[in-house]
Amino acid sequence: MPLFEYKGVSARGKQVGGVAEADGVAELTARLKRDGIYVTKVTEAGAKNARVGKKTEGSVLAREVDLAAIFDRITPSDISMMTRQFATLIRAGIPMTDALVALVDQQERKKLKMILGQVREKVREGTSLADALNEHRRFFPDLYINMVRVGEASGTLDVVLERLADFLESGVKLQSKVTSAMAYPLIMTGMGIGLVSLMMIFVVPQMTEMYADMGGQLPLPTRILIGLSDFFRATWFVLIPLLIGAIVFARKWIATPKGRVKWDAFKLKVPIFGRLNRLVAVARFGRTLSTLLSSGVPVLTSLDIVRTIVSNEILSKVIDDARVAVREGDSLASPLRASGQFPPMMTHMIAIGEKTGQLESMLKNVADSYDSEVDAKVSTLTAVLEPILIVVMGVMVGFLVVALLLPMLQMNQLISGS
Repeated sequence: MPLFEYKGVSARGKQVGGVAEADGVAELTARLKRDGIYVTKVTEAGAKNARVGKKTEGSVLAREVDLAAIFDRITPSDISMMTRQFATLIRAGIPMTDALVALVDQQERKKLKMILGQVREKVREGTSLADALNEHRRFFPDLYINMVRVGEASGTLDVVLERLADFLESGVKLQSKVTSAMAYPLIMTGMGIGLVSLMMIFVVPQMTEMYADMGGQLPLPTRILIGLSDFFRATWFVLIPLLIGAIVFARKWIATPKGRVKWDAFKLKVPIFGRLNRLVAVARFGRTLSTLLSSGVPVLTSLDIVRTIVSNEILSKVIDDARVAVREGDSLASPLRASGQFPPMMTHMIAIGEKTGQLESMLKNVADSYDSEVDAKVSTLTAVLEPILIVVMGVMVGFLVVALLLPMLQMNQLISGS
């Protein structure tokens, strides 16, 4: 039975809305009318919005774009929370279809509510949960779908969902730490650039006109400032398109296979941030592979999934080579060590895990270690960047103040001397 989202007006004139199942729009409208609700808009899951009362060919309701749905973005945190709730319901012995009904009712995001409604309908029709999720690969990646498939086959779906929730939460936490740590430096940089730009565009030209009437030789800082201001005012209509064009060209070049490889190699070698990028990718590799293997996903399938998780073509190529080596009977640690792209600690721990049969736990431990190192490095980097940015902004503002005030001081000295 299709799932519809509706909006309407109650008998008391209050705006109401919700999600309900019905055989069609007409049935839903009639049912709500009996409940004293006049429907103004109906949206079917997976379809565009329809406004009641305006019909087109075939008695199909006219369509309209729901702008709210465009901004109703599903985040990894939403998927993680939903997965945790799903695991709790399954562990409590609730049938899957009933658990999906409960999930639909609990969701606040309309888009996720509709997606889960579609998944529920597919499961009711006899489709497996993994295949139902596979129709929404934009929100449920290969890792998620393969683990759910293994959980269904082995009867351990609740355990697999718990592991998925843990994995997603760890990724969200790491991303949140990096984002929050870099937010302050980026804000400070933006404010500094904005302040200098405003001074150059509005303040300096006015001061220049005033100083031009004074005559005489202006101080060197003032002449430099006026020269910079004149340059930017004369060339801004060229510089801005050039900057935008360079950004567009760079993005298109990075999107090419050759450009992607060059860019990913640069990200691993750039000073300071290169080490941080490598640690984040390696930690993601270890945690993802550990989660997949512990859930029963075959090692070759796991490696094929993990290569897309690291988001780096250099490391993905190494993982591809490792997958070929494992398929031919070699160990996982050997090709990773030979590549020189993975830290010695990780390859050493993988080798020990393969020998002792504890590869999953070793991968999880080393991923935890690298996550901690990333956290420490980000904190250190932020602590160093903050004072540097403050000093740079202070120097810039100080230069502006000095360059603007020096002519005034000279004029006062001349007046007092005369």
